[in-house]
Amino acid sequence: MDQMEKIKVLLDQRVALYNDPSFIGPDPISIPHQFSLLQDIEISAFWTAMLSWGQRVTIINKAQELMRLMDEAPYDFIMHHQDTDLKRLLDFKHRTFLADDTLYFIDFFRWYYSHHDSLEEAFLHGMNAYDRLRHFHDIFFSRPDLLRRTRKHVSTPIRNSSCKRLNMFLRWMVRRDDRGVDFGIWRRISPSELMIPLDVHVFKVATQLGLLHRNKADWQAVEELTDQLKIFDSDDPVRYDFALFSMGVLEK
Repeated sequence: MDQMEKIKVLLDQRVALYNDPSFIGPDPISIPHQFSLLQDIEISAFWTAMLSWGQRVTIINKAQELMRLMDEAPYDFIMHHQDTDLKRLLDFKHRTFLADDTLYFIDFFRWYYSHHDSLEEAFLHGMNAYDRLRHFHDIFFSRPDLLRRTRKHVSTPIRNSSCKRLNMFLRWMVRRDDRGVDFGIWRRISPSELMIPLDVHVFKVATQLGLLHRNKADWQAVEELTDQLKIFDSDDPVRYDFALFSMGVLEK
């Protein structure tokens, strides 16, 4: 057995261990798991993913606070709120995500869901992940009253960002298996098209294992690592996110 085969065995073992319902509770994916309505899942998952920087406990607490401010029914709140209802959101913040950013997100979702049933449609334009993320970025920031500072909260590969949070959100929505962690509620994007959510933990472990040689966690690194993981599993390369992330966070 050569070195790459040994690494694949190691990662397969960790996927089997961590791609498990026990993963949900301490992870931000626990927020959308509180909902059953498609639009509630999409909105809560997207917003939680966009807030996902820092400690997982803090991320979960802030996302949960946001859901409470929207009466634990984000889709209904967004579509039917009155202007006076927005006052309760003016004190919400998470690091550099401030009230104006919250209001812009609400405005976008209200406009978008007035024309579409699912957020999946915003990710269907383009022949590859790069084009789809670029197109989504253009759609998301097409609303009037956009503040320049809000753009930093939703990344784009055009600026060579790793787009970690967007790729994590897409993993949640697209990946499907019988383990119950990812939702798999989007059917027009194949799991084989997903890109690895490249955070500092995944970057470090992948580098240590020799799966990644680029010294910067950017979009090119995402492509390099995802291509390597496709050698291990061409149909579902991003399942190895469970292994690489958990080895970095839980096993140090």
